Amino acid sequence: MFTDSHCHLDDPRFDPDRDAVVERAKAAGVDRIIAPAITRETWPRLQAVCARHRQVFPAYGLHPMFMASHQPADIDALAEWLTTQRPLAVGECGLDFQHDRDSRRRQLDLFDAQLALARQHDLPVIVHARKAVEEAIGLIRRHPGIRGVFHSYGGSYEQARRLLDLGFFFGIGGPYTWSRSRRLQALLPKLPPDHLLLETDAPDQPDERHRGQRNEPAFITEIAAFVARRLDTDIETLAGITSRNADRLFFG
Repeated sequence: MFTDSHCHLDDPRFDPDRDAVVERAKAAGVDRIIAPAITRETWPRLQAVCARHRQVFPAYGLHPMFMASHQPADIDALAEWLTTQRPLAVGECGLDFQHDRDSRRRQLDLFDAQLALARQHDLPVIVHARKAVEEAIGLIRRHPGIRGVFHSYGGSYEQARRLLDLGFFFGIGGPYTWSRSRRLQALLPKLPPDHLLLETDAPDQPDERHRGQRNEPAFITEIAAFVARRLDTDIETLAGITSRNADRLFFG
């Protein structure tokens, strides 16, 4: 059985057929889906999706790509949601310096505040770090004992070694299967299997076979097959390892 460790199942693109998407995921062997939120206004929608589909588990956070939507009061609201809802994790949170460097200072402050909340509530973090892995590591070091996963990990091997020392996991998804992703494919065998999580990031970032289509959690089997070949193992073994990793991080 697979755990999709990162899937935005509350995204409106799933509104027409969300129930069918969940059924296809079950048929593909996906028995748990972790769904991270992106803005305060989406938290109730995600809560409703998780209430309807018991195999979907929420994480609540404030995504760095939506800084225009975030308000100062959102951190206090997040603290309340973490207390009352008890999600699996804080996230999706982090830093994105690829498209919006003007909000760099605000992003750093917002990520720091969410790390503090995660530490306070003893929850893992689901980290988005694009063109900002080094800065994300620097902030994480300010919160000893924090744990989590770097979603869609795209950093270097040296950065990965430092994150391993901090106890972090690495989300492996569709981009690793893309034909042009030679750097990621070279990195994959260097990452220890007991720190890997499979993810789809659906409805975005589909695997190579489904490029141009809406991604969905059932497609995790394509990612798993690719990773299993790269690690010289079989898909069943990989499913077991990565699901046990999810147990350790999110369900332990």
